[in-house]
Amino acid sequence: MRLPLEVTFRNMDPSEVLEANIREHTDKLEQFYDRIMNCRVVVEQDHKRRHQGNLYHVRIDLTVPGKELVVSRESEKNDGHKDVYVAVRDAFRAMRRQLEDHTRRLRDQGKQRREAPPSGRVSTLFPAEDYGIIATADGREVYFHRNSVVDADFEQLEVGSEVRFHEEQGDEGPQASTVKLAGK
Repeated sequence: MRLPLEVTFRNMDPSEVLEANIREHTDKLEQFYDRIMNCRVVVEQDHKRRHQGNLYHVRIDLTVPGKELVVSRESEKNDGHKDVYVAVRDAFRAMRRQLEDHTRRLRDQGKQRREAPPSGRVSTLFPAEDYGIIATADGREVYFHRNSVVDADFEQLEVGSEVRFHEEQGDEGPQASTVKLAGK
């Protein structure tokens, strides 16, 4: 971790064993996501229920680039949190899920949407010379050779046929490396 782990105990005595347990959980988070900048854990003993046993409240504040993730496990909601180790485990499981969601969102943002290949219409065909010209929506003309036509035959193309194509720069200007009839 780039910044040290901060563990705070409230309404209870500090415990080296519990702090070591928290450190183990934090190390597992760091193995999953190595860009954690800071981790603060607060373990608090709830004194409201003296006759039924004390419950523990665990809060984790995790700082990652561009975001702060927070888990706060309320002791009133789970009687299993009479055991401080169960409360800590549950809080770290919830933090792991938040961290997984965060990394998934980052991954999705990083993915570039694939753009559909440009489209146009066949404006001119020269069957004897084995090539044609595609007129694009922005008014350009793109050369294509008979061998560039895929999923159809060059003979199936007609002037006005809508096509999709992949463009590249050729020796004499833009040319289509692949040409497909639209809808195929």
